[in-house]
Amino acid sequence: MFHICANCINKLNHFARLIILWLVFLIDIVCETVASVNLRYLDFITATTCYGSDPTQFPSSNLFGAAGDGIWDNGASCGRQYLVRCISANANDTCIPEQTIQIRIVDYALLLPSAPSAAGATIILSDTAFGVIADSTAPSINIEFQR
Repeated sequence: MFHICANCINKLNHFARLIILWLVFLIDIVCETVASVNLRYLDFITATTCYGSDPTQFPSSNLFGAAGDGIWDNGASCGRQYLVRCISANANDTCIPEQTIQIRIVDYALLLPSAPSAAGATIILSDTAFGVIADSTAPSINIEFQR
């Protein structure tokens, strides 16, 4: 018969909790794919919540966005990069099939000069990014994104 001390069980419980927290964190990183309403963010914005007026914050491709509350994470999303694709919209043929882009988060959606017209938007794309994955005349699209 085995004898396990109470202190050993506590250490095992602590270790198990750490493993579970690590797995939850890993799942959050790998599986952060969500459909979300998306609106446009103007390319000419020069000052952002994440980086102020630093001009180097914007990728040369102009593929950037602003994070909504769903991914803002108290500012930890600043600089994060996401793969984004259009999955649907109100009008047919709005999404450009098989088109995925990589964007960089540079701002907080709720502090944009013109707030998103769809409450709860997860990511607001720059005009350039929006136009690469969808018809640029569409008012909004549903996206799938992954970190």
